[in-house]
Amino acid sequence: MTPDEFRSAGHELVDWIADFRSTIGDRPVEARVRPGDVRASMSLGSLDGPIGFTELLAQVDRVVMPGMTHAQHPRFFGFFPANVSLSSTLGDLMSTGLGAIGLSWQSNPALTEVEEVVCDRMRRLVGLSDSWHGVISDTASSGCLVALLCARERATGRSQLRGGLQRERVALRVYASSQAHSSVRKAALLAGFGLDNLRWVPVDENHDLDPAALAEMIADDLAAGHQPAAVVASVGSTACTAIDPVVAIVEVCAPHDVWVHVDAALAGTAMLVPEFRGLWAGVEGADSISWNPHKWMGTALDCSMYLVRDVDALVGPMSTNASYLASDSGDRVTQYRDWGIPLGRRFRALKLWFQLGLDGVPSMQDRVRRDVDSARWLASTIAATPGWSVLAPVRLQTVCVRHDPGGRSAAELDAHTLGWARRVNESGVAYLTPAQLDDRWMVRVSIGAEATTRRDVQAAWAAMRSEAEDR
Repeated sequence: MTPDEFRSAGHELVDWIADFRSTIGDRPVEARVRPGDVRASMSLGSLDGPIGFTELLAQVDRVVMPGMTHAQHPRFFGFFPANVSLSSTLGDLMSTGLGAIGLSWQSNPALTEVEEVVCDRMRRLVGLSDSWHGVISDTASSGCLVALLCARERATGRSQLRGGLQRERVALRVYASSQAHSSVRKAALLAGFGLDNLRWVPVDENHDLDPAALAEMIADDLAAGHQPAAVVASVGSTACTAIDPVVAIVEVCAPHDVWVHVDAALAGTAMLVPEFRGLWAGVEGADSISWNPHKWMGTALDCSMYLVRDVDALVGPMSTNASYLASDSGDRVTQYRDWGIPLGRRFRALKLWFQLGLDGVPSMQDRVRRDVDSARWLASTIAATPGWSVLAPVRLQTVCVRHDPGGRSAAELDAHTLGWARRVNESGVAYLTPAQLDDRWMVRVSIGAEATTRRDVQAAWAAMRSEAEDR
């Protein structure tokens, strides 16, 4: 494809995306396919080309669009918001078009230094002090893994430079609440701690980590000759947006030099709004933070902030010094390859720069306030409706709900819950995700798509009542 051909196709693609976004609310939210339908509709020969771009778009319409569950739909209330603002889409397009490779500062000075400025701006926007330094990674799952690797190396005095964990004589412990994201378990396994050393801390009546229980578990482990290495505190957990008490967790961990990682993948965006920052009070005493602008804030996936107070504790375990990466820049520059796992890095900072510059922070703050207000409205409405209940405090934009028609066993009620949630999704009116809370099924209504209004929330509630109460 020549630059001129790209120019023509690019205009056509931008028009297609703009038309798609402007009409997305008219489409069913959930994909209307069965397993294998998309694969069956796409022949191997269609990959070989060459064909015209208009014909290729027609194939996308035929093959891809029926299999899309639309996370940008105003009535998408599943999982967590996965917004892709059009402003950040432009930055993503420029990043791809430039084709920069971030192996080192030398490989692309602009990539590194723009990221430094953008990360500093993002840090300031959520009220963090100058003690923090940031890097853009792919997801909070990677951030959790990096945090546990750093915790492992701090706890062992850099065992990686000796015999690794195989030579350590004490077991290293990792702690998280039962509401922690599934990435905590994966990260603990990948970092070599082992499942036996991942300890689930009890939660209180609000499903927040119990700091007294954490203190007792750490004391018991120390008495048994084990070494506490890390705690992952959830600020806005996935199932019910639990808020672990960071202040108390830091106080428990500080005397034992336990690494505290704050997983605020969703809730980091709420910290753009000053009145919500009390939710992560004490965060200045933590060691690292993960926050995904590609969720509620609306930056195109993938774009995750990993923030750390002690850069040396991050760079030490992550540094790479191959001969082909040698330079004479020394300590005068940041080498982001030493701030995470990948060597090659994309120019992700452009997505954030474009979004901040084109949309402005006030628009993001307004959206956070709008979505929290809608969640509170929905929660109060549900609580006032016979047969319905809200199962967890509504701290942010997620409402955990159950309908109980009465007279059913626990198993029957679970089946009822999963049934009405499935029917809402199959109707195409809205999309919800069930989850388990206290070993029972409930339904999460996670508000936050960029185009969602109160009217969309009302429509989802009407669909919920229709599918649950009439069965």
